[in-house]
Amino acid sequence: MAGTNALSSPVMSDALVILGAAGIVIPVFNRYRITPVIGFILVGLLVGPFGLGRLVFDHPWLSWVTITDPDGLEIFAEFGIILLLFSIGLELSFARLWAMRRFVFGLGSLELLLICGSLTFVFATLGQSLTGAMALGLALALSSTALVLKITNTGTPVGRAALSMLLFEDIALVPIVFLLGALAPHAQGAGMDGLIHTLVWGTGVVVLLLVAGRFLLPPLFAQAARTKSPELFLSASLLVVILASLATAATGLSPIVGALVAGLLIAETEYHTEVEEMTEPFKGLALGVFLITVGMRIDLWVVWENLGSILIATAGVIVLKAIVTSLLLRLMGARRGTAAETGILMSSPSETTLIVLSAAGAAQLIQPGTAMFWQIVTALGLTITPALAKIGKIMARRVEGVEAPHQPVEAPDTPPTLIVGFGRVGHLVADMLTRHGRPYLAVDSNTDIITEGRRRGYTVAFADAARGDAMLRLGVAGAAAVIVTMDEPVSAQRIVRKLRADFPHLPIIARARDTDHAGVLYRAGATHAVPETLESSLQLSEAALVEIGVAMGPVIASIHEMRDEFREQIMEQGGLSQKPALKSGQLREAEKA
Repeated sequence: MAGTNALSSPVMSDALVILGAAGIVIPVFNRYRITPVIGFILVGLLVGPFGLGRLVFDHPWLSWVTITDPDGLEIFAEFGIILLLFSIGLELSFARLWAMRRFVFGLGSLELLLICGSLTFVFATLGQSLTGAMALGLALALSSTALVLKITNTGTPVGRAALSMLLFEDIALVPIVFLLGALAPHAQGAGMDGLIHTLVWGTGVVVLLLVAGRFLLPPLFAQAARTKSPELFLSASLLVVILASLATAATGLSPIVGALVAGLLIAETEYHTEVEEMTEPFKGLALGVFLITVGMRIDLWVVWENLGSILIATAGVIVLKAIVTSLLLRLMGARRGTAAETGILMSSPSETTLIVLSAAGAAQLIQPGTAMFWQIVTALGLTITPALAKIGKIMARRVEGVEAPHQPVEAPDTPPTLIVGFGRVGHLVADMLTRHGRPYLAVDSNTDIITEGRRRGYTVAFADAARGDAMLRLGVAGAAAVIVTMDEPVSAQRIVRKLRADFPHLPIIARARDTDHAGVLYRAGATHAVPETLESSLQLSEAALVEIGVAMGPVIASIHEMRDEFREQIMEQGGLSQKPALKSGQLREAEKA
């Protein structure tokens, strides 16, 4: 009976609706390569009080597929915003910003300031108060990092320009949120003393977090990683986010300031890839709740009554942003096609626009009706972003008169090789790659190995290569090859199979315990599998033959030929076919000829 009551509670029914929406929206929209952001907004619109919720009184069974307690979701929506800002902080490492500083702080700052200034002028002219006009200008000047970076290739001129502007916009969220968070408790004229108090204490807490995080976070995550417990690692990550958020909230600032600072701090540690991987599902679900609450605030009747105004406002924002961004890029020397395509691509609002609008509404800088109107405009803009990207490509071709330059930037002559596992074998492989001038990145999940390797000057990162998209985040898509040196057969097989499924043409060289294990790795997709027992036997034979007087050249040739024969036997026993290839000895003879 108690179970029945629990299931019939509003909280439980709302949870079922949200989980059901996530289970349907995410896979369906991903299949058609559409951002789930749009899906969650549409779900909120459908199941909210202005959608099917209107009919619950006449049809009580609809309570199971609608949100019956919208106010109860606010705390989860706020947590979604916190995790979104935390994930943005994870992507904004100080090293990455420094490498792109000229474009980020030059092009990015000019783009944001010019668009914000233009929009502020327009809103102030239309009768909005100056502070409200600035809040709307800041919110609508932002562009969608999640959508734009999925659509464009950051190796193209368009992608590089967009990335620079998006990075600065993400950085600008710190002062924007800081300012709105400081204004929120004092928006109704509580006096400058309270505002100054908030700013002083808020700045002090942020500085304290930055300093303390430098010393406390590395040992905290090192200890969590040493236990090899994903649960403990996740708990440590969420603990840091929540504590930082509470610290800034205690000073009167928004908690999302603390979340962003926490992300920036963790991004400077070797554990940021693992943290990003573990928090991704929570961020996606929590952000989905936030977007559902946005959709629930949209009254379709209001949309219908103001459809003309909404379409005009959406078109106005898109056109103004596209013109300002395109002109700025042209003044900075970009080609006409690049400027036109980038301007149109960056012209729609962002999911972070919704956050800034919510913060401005909470600070009473804009009226609730105004916030709802621009949330509808933002939702519409997000929906048409993929279409804007296609229009941008067409426009680029027309203004150039030929195909716009979309060729990727020339890749380095020697892309890095990823070494999975940094034990004895991994060290030797790294040494050989260094000796031959080849860049590499070693990956291991043992924090003691990471610490020792970095102390000795090796390039090594912390990540669990067997889980999720950790390798993708480390750049496996552009790697020269992956060398799997782990001595755990099951884990090695799992990693090889996943890499081969995701990257069919990637060279994968794997360490095997014996010939049977090598056969398993070949079936999993390894390009080469090197059995330790076989190699030790061949090296022993080589040493013995040379010692008893056989010439070095024929010995090495026969060793290579024997290795190739064993490789063929292993693949034949595994039922695998291989293309005809020259034996190692024959290859050398061909090279001599």
